[in-house]
Amino acid sequence: MFVAALLAATPAFAALSAEELAKLAQNPVGNLISLPFQNNTNLNFGPEKGTQNVLNIQPVIPISVNDDWNIITRTIMPIISMPSLYPGDDRTHGIGDIQFTAFLSPAHPGAWIWGLGAIAQLPTNSNAELGNDNWGLGPSFVVLHLDHGDPWVYGVLVNNVWSLTSNQQGGSYNNGLIQPFVNYNFEGGFYLTSSPILTVDRKADSDTRTVSLDSATSTRESTWGNCS
Repeated sequence: MFVAALLAATPAFAALSAEELAKLAQNPVGNLISLPFQNNTNLNFGPEKGTQNVLNIQPVIPISVNDDWNIITRTIMPIISMPSLYPGDDRTHGIGDIQFTAFLSPAHPGAWIWGLGAIAQLPTNSNAELGNDNWGLGPSFVVLHLDHGDPWVYGVLVNNVWSLTSNQQGGSYNNGLIQPFVNYNFEGGFYLTSSPILTVDRKADSDTRTVSLDSATSTRESTWGNCS
């Protein structure tokens, strides 16, 4: 998985080094507008053992509530290339289901940072094979450690989404996610990251319930710009 982030920094961040700006971009509830791109390539996917590719566009936008609190919105829009699922089938390309999360987070945290909120799943899939047509909702929580002068950034993101209806394509769902992440920062805004994703489908029968682990180690490069 390779991830690149293009950040728009306000003048308040202009004096920060590229390394410090990169660390701020690694904070899922940071007070900084960012537009990360995350690309995942999954080999041996599906019954035909094809290759699936998912490009996640993940804008993060902070909203100030008052001097003490921020609301951080985090959207994930997947662009999916799906391999054939049975002999003679063609690849499927399109948009998957968008997930939107809003975190309430302290405006002036210490080295330990947290955010608590809700996640909504929107049935935006352009093809039945790329998502579920039922709306979903659930809780989300993130906690991380980010300290000035410390090259390490680490934490965990947790959420669970329940379907609000079950009468549309795909049926009901109850999906959990745990994503720990560990980043090491170098000078110049480059950093290495490991962010395995553990997911579980709780609606599956106990005999067929699966827990999947997607592990990824990435090198990230960020470009920066000021906006008035």
